[in-house]
Amino acid sequence: MGIIDAHLHFVEEDLYFNQISVRAGHINSLKHLRSEYDRLGIVGGVVMGNRGLEPERHQYPRWLRYCIGLDRSYLSSHDIQGSLKLLEYHLKQEQCAGIKLYPGYNPVYVSDQIYDPVYELAAHYDKPVAIHMGETAGPDAYLKYAHPLTLDEAAVKHPRVRFVMCHFGNPWLNDAAAVISKNPNVWADLSGLLEGQIHVETFVEEKRGYVEALKTWLGYLDYSRIMFGTDWPLVNLEQYIDFISHVVPEKYREAVFYGNAAKLYGFL
Repeated sequence: MGIIDAHLHFVEEDLYFNQISVRAGHINSLKHLRSEYDRLGIVGGVVMGNRGLEPERHQYPRWLRYCIGLDRSYLSSHDIQGSLKLLEYHLKQEQCAGIKLYPGYNPVYVSDQIYDPVYELAAHYDKPVAIHMGETAGPDAYLKYAHPLTLDEAAVKHPRVRFVMCHFGNPWLNDAAAVISKNPNVWADLSGLLEGQIHVETFVEEKRGYVEALKTWLGYLDYSRIMFGTDWPLVNLEQYIDFISHVVPEKYREAVFYGNAAKLYGFL
């Protein structure tokens, strides 16, 4: 079974990404990523864009697709209306798989009308919008903007847009499952549920309540819109594949690890 990593970040020579990759037992380089992907049977990945909208900042090898990102760093000095032409440029590129938004890091709800032209572009080009949902990576963000229930309103207002709830809204798993179940245009990835390196069997035993909660709320759904992702370089790739295999029943693994992402992000 091939694997698609539906959620990674890739910024070479960046101090933050260098540090978290070391904690996960990796090296923040394209050569190392390719080597690990080959070793583990990962045939492709979707980079969740940081680093602005300039085309030269988003040159990736063919085995990586990307979602162009409107992150905190970019929106601190640019407005969305003035960015639409560059957004559209990316969406016209075959290698661009969609758009990435960062609520919580950006203090704006995803249902805010400021994002309406972004969603209109996504619908026009039939490319999904991936959205950070759940706990943030540091204390200088606002959880209320990243709660999975906030995606419900955007999904209702924009039924032609396929949304991806990144990180399964962790830790609000029951709310995340309710939003996905209710809205047929909402998908989810299972990236970033852990960080660093773990001993999988020990973690599953010691964190049994959390693992069982994941199983319960994923089981509330039918797995047809659930995708494997890593949030690399946050996690150790081999250990994370093992962990998600503990969580997802065997009969659904081919869809979760490959088929669903291939369909949504254009790997077919």
